[in-house]
Amino acid sequence: MEIKLKYGIDNLLFGMKEQDVTKILGKPDTQYKDEEENVVFMYNARKLRLIFYKEEAFRLGYMTTSNPIVKLFNTTLIGKNWSDVFPVLEKNKVKSFETDTVEGMMSYFNEENWLFIHVDYNEIVKIEVGAVFSDKDEFDWRF
Repeated sequence: MEIKLKYGIDNLLFGMKEQDVTKILGKPDTQYKDEEENVVFMYNARKLRLIFYKEEAFRLGYMTTSNPIVKLFNTTLIGKNWSDVFPVLEKNKVKSFETDTVEGMMSYFNEENWLFIHVDYNEIVKIEVGAVFSDKDEFDWRF
């Protein structure tokens, strides 16, 4: 599973509709609507959560994973220390991060690529990627 910043993960592209995703991954293990009426698909074996935004005609706009095989810039992330991964991100021009701590879990957020990296007990435990915005302040769909 390769994260392609601003595009998605593997062949899942931001902007896809539910039927496009089910053609690739099959039916989700769980499907529900969140508090904003967005549709959420969960694929347990892939440790992958996909969110289709209601206000955007249910286009795929957000992905969350804790899958240990997920890679970014050909580097696995889950289970690694932030200090080992940050130099790889810097080398690939992903440098500016806002940080936040909630209940001891540190979150690093890069707005340019809409990338969240969550670190617990000094170990990366979860990655979130979202569709980015264009210069016109609209989603930059890739599908």
